Formats: sequence, structure tokens, C-alpha cells
Amino acid sequence: MLISSAYAQTAPAAAAGGGDLMSSLGGMLPLVLMFVVLYFIMIRPQMKRQKEHRSMIEALAKGDEVATAGGVLGKVTRLNESTLHVEIAPGVEVQVQRSAVSQVLPKGTIK
Repeated sequence: MLISSAYAQTAPAAAAGGGDLMSSLGGMLPLVLMFVVLYFIMIRPQMKRQKEHRSMIEALAKGDEVATAGGVLGKVTRLNESTLHVEIAPGVEVQVQRSAVSQVLPKGTIK
């Protein structure tokens, strides 16, 4: 009598073996949906901003007026591969990394 009750207890679990796969996929669905939403809300726009910033930095030329990440405004006087020289006042130049440029200003902004 003891053996028959043991088989009786495991029989429903064996019959529901296919349901376990569906329940595990159903449990992962909210996680997958959250990742998809996170990608479209945060990751994709950030990648777009990085691409725009990279193209802005590559397009810098002598005479452009720029604002750096530190808030320094000036005019580009010389360019190197990784740095540029920015004139912040008459006769005063500072050397900054290209990546520190946060914005190219319209011509005539700096007086």
C-alpha cells in the first residue's frame, strides 16, 4: 500500500512536464519585455548622442568657437589628433582634449 501512494503522488508531476516549460517561458517574458523597453528608452538614445558627439569632434576646424565640458569658451587656433588649442582671451591659449569639447557655438558668439 505504501508504494502505490508514492506512485500516485508523482503521477501528476510527470504528466505536467510540458507545462513546466511554458511556465518558465512565461516567467521570463516580463524580464525580456523590461530589457526591450530599457533598450529603446535609455541605451539607443545614448548611443545616438555618442555618435553625434563623435561626428561633431571630428568636424572641428580652425576658427570654430567652442564650449568645453568645464565651461570654458574660446576659439580653436590649432588642431592635433587628440588635442586642440583654444584661445580663451587675446594672447591666452589653453590646450584641451578633443573629447572635452561639449558644443560648437555659432560664429560670433564670443566677442
